Amino acid sequence: MHNFYRTTIALGTAAALAACAGGAGTGAPPAAVPAPAPLALGNPIVKNIFTADPAALVDNGRVYLYVGKDEAPVGGTDYLMNEWRVYSSCDMRNWTDHGSPVQYTSFGWARRDAWAADITKRNGKYYFYSTVDHKTIPGKAIGVAVSDSPTGPFVDTRGSALITNDMTKHTDIMWDDIDPGVFIDDDGQAYIYWGNTVLKYAKLKENMVELDGPIETFKIDSFTEAPYMHKRAGTYYLTYSRYFPEETVYQTGPSPTGPWTFGGVIMAKNAVVKTIHQAIVDFNGKSYIFYHNEKLPGGGEFRRSVAVEEMHYKADGSIAFVPQTADGPAANPSPGCGAPK
Repeated sequence: MHNFYRTTIALGTAAALAACAGGAGTGAPPAAVPAPAPLALGNPIVKNIFTADPAALVDNGRVYLYVGKDEAPVGGTDYLMNEWRVYSSCDMRNWTDHGSPVQYTSFGWARRDAWAADITKRNGKYYFYSTVDHKTIPGKAIGVAVSDSPTGPFVDTRGSALITNDMTKHTDIMWDDIDPGVFIDDDGQAYIYWGNTVLKYAKLKENMVELDGPIETFKIDSFTEAPYMHKRAGTYYLTYSRYFPEETVYQTGPSPTGPWTFGGVIMAKNAVVKTIHQAIVDFNGKSYIFYHNEKLPGGGEFRRSVAVEEMHYKADGSIAFVPQTADGPAANPSPGCGAPK
């Protein structure tokens, strides 16, 4: 994001039924409830609301997708986001709506904005890192809420922000502490990456709700926002948005702190929406990238829609360019998909 909702929804089935109608007191039977109307499969994933800033988690053979809800009216001139939503799938095609597991009001110290977030699991608990606007410390801040379930509810166990704007002096803007991305390495060390204009990172303590050491920075040319870390075959992949309007690019390195070598462009700029915000997961033997654009009817800069594509690695470990599609990935049923928690 730049500074600038438990209902089941199969993407081939409407999300809700029409209300029953009947003449009160007339004895007339209620009108028949129409059968759900089919919806087209594919992108965007959610078709009944505007969504943005995807984060994803694979747990118990099921993928969980977390999104911010864009509520700006037609013609709106700024983001209006009050809550995050969570969906899950066993096959990357049909999705279950688990409602809103957390809102900006879940953080008593926040005054507005449910901006980009990330999710991770450790020791049986789920940690949700989110961007909000602070009540008393000017600027954006990052909070962390905890749950025993990936579908929430999440609770702010700290009672205070993990990162605030006054903790970082690398820029003079008020929105530089946004877009958290959390990564736990094979040795158990956890890291949090975040930032706008300047890419910052820090270690996290094992409790996942405290920083463990100083805030550091990476010198990344043309970095805008949305840092995200993943690891494959011993190589660390740092993906992020560059330029504005944004495109998704990546760098590789031998450790979670670099040094970094530029790899290339993964996804091109959107036609209308200036942001793009990726999340990357491996699910049932394949890799996927989530992102947002403006493709839902009525969409625009502040009315975005989350989509997903399969992502491929070349023989040398480089990531192939991913075009945006209307169809999205083919169904990939997970034989070990557990019931949503």
